[in-house]
Amino acid sequence: MCVGIPMQVIEADFGVARCRARDGEHTIDTALVGTPEPGTWLMVFLGAAREVISEETARQTADALEALQMVARGETNFEHLFADLIDREPELPEHLRPSTKSNQ
Repeated sequence: MCVGIPMQVIEADFGVARCRARDGEHTIDTALVGTPEPGTWLMVFLGAAREVISEETARQTADALEALQMVARGETNFEHLFADLIDREPELPEHLRPSTKSNQ
């Protein structure tokens, strides 16, 4: 399984960037996203940036990854990492919602 890791650009040059993640600094291939400005958030898979993301998406993704690590350690107090989902009704994607057209 390949998991995307959010990383923030520290410095960048053509095709490569030095980025910071929760586990430290990494040199990342940026050929697919161009030359990002320092401060930009990237979604990184296997050492290569695949997408420019918002700071909010980076935070939510990092929190979800932290929750997975907690579960792997047998911890159960991780609800705070999903504050955006607490007290929210689940929603089906549009293509799975019942049709509102009448069958005539």
